[in-house]
Amino acid sequence: MDWLGNMRAAIGYIEDNLAGEIDFEIAARHARCSSYHFQKMFSCLTNVPPGEYIRRRRLTLAAFELQQTDAKVVDVALKYGWDSPTSFTRAFRSVHGVTPKEAKRAGTRLKSWPRIAFQISIKGDTEMNYRIERKKSFRVVGCSKAIPTGEGINFELVPNFWEESCANGSYERLCVMAKESRADCVYPGAAILGICANFRKDEFDYLIAVPSSRAVPEGMTALEIPEANWAVFECTGPLPGAIQDVTKRIYSEWFPSSGYENAMLPEIEWYSEGDTSAADYRSEVWIPVKAKN
Repeated sequence: MDWLGNMRAAIGYIEDNLAGEIDFEIAARHARCSSYHFQKMFSCLTNVPPGEYIRRRRLTLAAFELQQTDAKVVDVALKYGWDSPTSFTRAFRSVHGVTPKEAKRAGTRLKSWPRIAFQISIKGDTEMNYRIERKKSFRVVGCSKAIPTGEGINFELVPNFWEESCANGSYERLCVMAKESRADCVYPGAAILGICANFRKDEFDYLIAVPSSRAVPEGMTALEIPEANWAVFECTGPLPGAIQDVTKRIYSEWFPSSGYENAMLPEIEWYSEGDTSAADYRSEVWIPVKAKN
């Protein structure tokens, strides 16, 4: 089954279990990737985290049921995963603008979110600059933080981690290390790396790091990046928008038609020296890849 079919299979699993338990690990197995990569691909392709998609779909089906049957509000709430009528009413109102009881009245206007259908969109109006590189294994040293993946919270926590590292002096220490470790550098310039690694069921480790073979400073950690082939995508523009836009295009445009798939190894963001808010700021996204079987 191809990449597109795998994602459709994952959606099929989710849709079949909207009135039951949904495990992202199982959804990821249908998509033939890790839970982290499934949630990342889903968010990049749809602009909504999978948890929010599930919530909207459940509230859509709940509205249909309330309008078309004599089911009690409490029964519908329990069926679609809410443990109390109060929390269900609050969620229902936030989406539909009315209460579940009001939804039962004829003529009440409600909202509907249809099932997602993945398909390849052939655009071709904007080129993507990339190259394939093979790098031997190398070691990085830096600050690390466990980031939960649920409900797309990682998209908030990672930028916060960068702010924390700048505020507590860790980023400045890494900049010094980068300049001192130029001989160890497997990337151009004294760059700082953002790395997603050690993917687990509900979280992953995010590192702000530099390539280094030196002793690990107190409060930091080391990570060995294995030898791999990398698809390297160029980004130009202010952060975080430039990298976010390119990452979305990698998963929605490049992967489906490239003949490659994600190798499920650490993913790397390369940040050059300079003003990150400048229109010509350079950064790169490094994705480990392997040829499709």
